[in-house]
Amino acid sequence: MHHVVSATTNPAKIQAILRAFEEIFGEGSCHIDAVGVESGVPEQPFGSEETRAGARNRVVNAKALRPQADFWVAIEAGIDEGATFSWVVIESREQRGESRSATLPLPATILEKVRAGEALGPVMSHYTGIDEIGRKEGAIGVFTAGTLTRSSVYHQAVVLALSPFHNAIYRKNTTMRADLLQV
Repeated sequence: MHHVVSATTNPAKIQAILRAFEEIFGEGSCHIDAVGVESGVPEQPFGSEETRAGARNRVVNAKALRPQADFWVAIEAGIDEGATFSWVVIESREQRGESRSATLPLPATILEKVRAGEALGPVMSHYTGIDEIGRKEGAIGVFTAGTLTRSSVYHQAVVLALSPFHNAIYRKNTTMRADLLQV
């Protein structure tokens, strides 16, 4: 059983991590250990690089806290070019996988408050009346009428970031063979 450290205690993120790991490695194949660690970036990161730095920093901090784990996973949400998105960073002792999630364009009224210094979660909670919306469906759930949720979008990004851990083509000095590329 894989010991997976989630560098967050956010239920939406933990659910995405657990679901992705079980889909890739099999049901019951992992145990999630959720820890709260600092990102080293502002509560509301702006831009792809600052957001990715936050996820990378969370992984480093989670590794320091739980060095015996098999995997460390961080999901950092940010704002870039008027949209919300996240970076997922996954590390094992041997390698790293990273993926950027899908993006959701935000309405001007929401962006105005976020650009003025408020974090997206509290702004969305104010507009929707949903307490701690960032730990639930998030802006994504609200603006897609529940078709997608924060967790479902994170799930896709976690699956993508896991690709180097189970696909031989990612390993150095591996020659690409047609049978490995077939789906």
